[in-house]
Amino acid sequence: MLFVFGVIAPVFILVALGYSAVRFGLYPKAGVGGLIAFVNNFATPCLLFRAMYEVDFTETFRASTLLPFYIGAFACGALGIVAARTLFHRRPGESIVSGFSAYFSNTVLVGIPIIERAYGGAALTTAFAIISIHAAVLFTTGMIAMELARRDGAPLGATLLRAVRSLVSNPILWGVFLGVLGNLSGFEMPKLVDDTTALLAIAVVPAALFGLGGALTDYKIVENWQEAVVVSAIKLIVHPAIAFVLMVPILGVPHDIAKVVVLLAAMPAGINTYIFATYYNRHTGMAANSVLITTVAGFLTISFWLWLLTLP
Repeated sequence: MLFVFGVIAPVFILVALGYSAVRFGLYPKAGVGGLIAFVNNFATPCLLFRAMYEVDFTETFRASTLLPFYIGAFACGALGIVAARTLFHRRPGESIVSGFSAYFSNTVLVGIPIIERAYGGAALTTAFAIISIHAAVLFTTGMIAMELARRDGAPLGATLLRAVRSLVSNPILWGVFLGVLGNLSGFEMPKLVDDTTALLAIAVVPAALFGLGGALTDYKIVENWQEAVVVSAIKLIVHPAIAFVLMVPILGVPHDIAKVVVLLAAMPAGINTYIFATYYNRHTGMAANSVLITTVAGFLTISFWLWLLTLP
């Protein structure tokens, strides 16, 4: 348990520090968006660029690694939609937001720091295989589902075009693409590029956690909290449980790989959940609650999964 506490505590202390700094005026609230933009648009793309440049694709991009995570994600998305429709009698568009909240993980701001602290930098190679397509797969699916669900939506063709434009302009995906291109071409990275991207990559962990804490000051437990609790339980418990069952007893994936994927599946709902809800102006209160509840409750649930994964 000391190992678990040693991994989790510093991560959430940094989140709490960011929250407290903004809450008590020690860091400007207006600067939080810029800090998160720096992480998402500069530091993380460099981190992923370096990872993809050095990765062995035959060892990393395997169905046994990717499918358990994404099967679990889509199953949780479906559960979130069903729960919203049947238990809380939500309209189709609102239900899609609940499903999105249940299947979109905070793989960057929380996932990378925790996995790096828990299992070391080498484990990030497995995590990056999932992260590299995470936003592309889940955002596109969510946007298509929303357009099909809401009656006032734009034509599906326009939705797909907007989704493609969004993905093409995503700096994280550009970092992945350039890293893959350099890897496959055998291009030798110049020392200046190597040193610069290394410095930016180092900034991901502290900046991401501090920025996440500051961003949480915008969220408050308001209406729809009961639904948010149900959705949060699906995200924090069901998603990693599905990944664990598929990887360990069914597929027999090596423990060093399985523990990374399961722990990544245990991450809280990403801030993009709230962005998705506000973009469509659907169920924004529930989305904000799910981000806040999963992040706070994640201290306990992630600790549990981290402890469970240390067992032989």
